[in-house]
Amino acid sequence: MDRRSLINAGLAALAGKAIIGKAMAAASPVPKQNADVSIENFSAAGKSLGVVRVARVTKSDDEWQRQLSAEAFWVTRRAGTERAFTGEYDENHADGLYRCICCATALYDSRAKFDSGTGWPSFWKPISALNVVKTADYDLGVERDAISCRLCDAHLGHVFDDGPRPTGLRYCMNSVALHFVPRA
Repeated sequence: MDRRSLINAGLAALAGKAIIGKAMAAASPVPKQNADVSIENFSAAGKSLGVVRVARVTKSDDEWQRQLSAEAFWVTRRAGTERAFTGEYDENHADGLYRCICCATALYDSRAKFDSGTGWPSFWKPISALNVVKTADYDLGVERDAISCRLCDAHLGHVFDDGPRPTGLRYCMNSVALHFVPRA
């Protein structure tokens, strides 16, 4: 096999994998839009207020567009990604909580934030596993784990297994998907 044939075969394999991945993602069960969900509430000091069962937040695209900036809408509602090193929270070292920009659910505590050098705010764990959802993402032709808000389905970023101890995880989030609130 010559070099050109090898490259074409590789590109065809990647394209095929991307198509299969999208088909698999489309076939995944979609949660009921109006179903109740369980989340863990947190005070402004970061103390758990317990688990509550609440109605999932659902809005039309027009409602989300009125609430969010154009970039926040693109990231949270269309699974976009902001450019590295452009988000306001990558270099934020203040003490507090990171909440969902769409519904204010507590997502991350600054005490679990670390400098990953990637250009996005990174955390080694969410504030509560109940508040985030991990799903398969095949958009780049390879499987990645996308992270979204359980309450409103906002796309937040991705999780990778190259983080620090104790979890070894790196929750790589988009700044525009988050709202930082200083600890009370």
